[in-house]
Amino acid sequence: MPILHAVVLGIVQGLSEFLPVSSSGHLILVRWLFGWDELTGDTATAFDVAVHVGTLVGATVYLRRDIATYAGAALAPAVGRGPLGSDGRVGWSLVVSAVPAGIAGVVAGDALRGSDRVVLVAMALIVFGVLLGVSDRLAERLDTSDFGVGHAVVMGLGQALALQPGVSRSGVTMTVARGLGYSREAAVRLAFLMSLPVIAGAGVYGLIDLSIPSSLWPALAVGAASSMVTGWVAVWATVRIVTRVSMRPFVAYRILAGCAVLALVAAGLR
Repeated sequence: MPILHAVVLGIVQGLSEFLPVSSSGHLILVRWLFGWDELTGDTATAFDVAVHVGTLVGATVYLRRDIATYAGAALAPAVGRGPLGSDGRVGWSLVVSAVPAGIAGVVAGDALRGSDRVVLVAMALIVFGVLLGVSDRLAERLDTSDFGVGHAVVMGLGQALALQPGVSRSGVTMTVARGLGYSREAAVRLAFLMSLPVIAGAGVYGLIDLSIPSSLWPALAVGAASSMVTGWVAVWATVRIVTRVSMRPFVAYRILAGCAVLALVAAGLR
């Protein structure tokens, strides 16, 4: 795999994993647009795992204070540091939120990942972009302290829909959160925190019985590094854009990107 391809795909993965625009969908579209089909089977899986690990590291660095707060509060009773408080309940609810996507990924596997056909990716970008825009108009009634097991399950079920490329894990989670009444900032932070155990679990699961040729390691390292840096940038940028503006820039981008892909397909240009 050319290093340039690894860098570009790593950047695409890092940015689109946390921007609500679908990383899996964008990886498919970039490869389709440029005709990059050098990776198949185990090598493609290995690269996808590498760039996901990179984004995981980048997001963890940015969210380290939230992670320390909720993890520490969740484990406080076990180490004799008092009863389970509101932060502790949020921490355990974040763990619960990963269960639906984990079960869907393991049990259903490829059947729920959807087709990688660009038309389906484009349609998912448009449809779930519209839903994101609709949900963003709803009233803000809740913040992160209101996050409990019930909402964790509902948002986790929404997160499982992101197995279809083009839906976006962060995007659909924010959509459900806003639909439940969470503020924009709370929806963004919860979406990011919920994604961390799912990304980690998917990475571990993807490595099972995986054979990686030694020639691929340089590309894996470069792709992971690129996605780590851009993953951090994406989390930072999304928090700022959503809290200071709204979801509208992402909604507009999704709809325009989806329509552009459909136009290219209809015109037979790709």
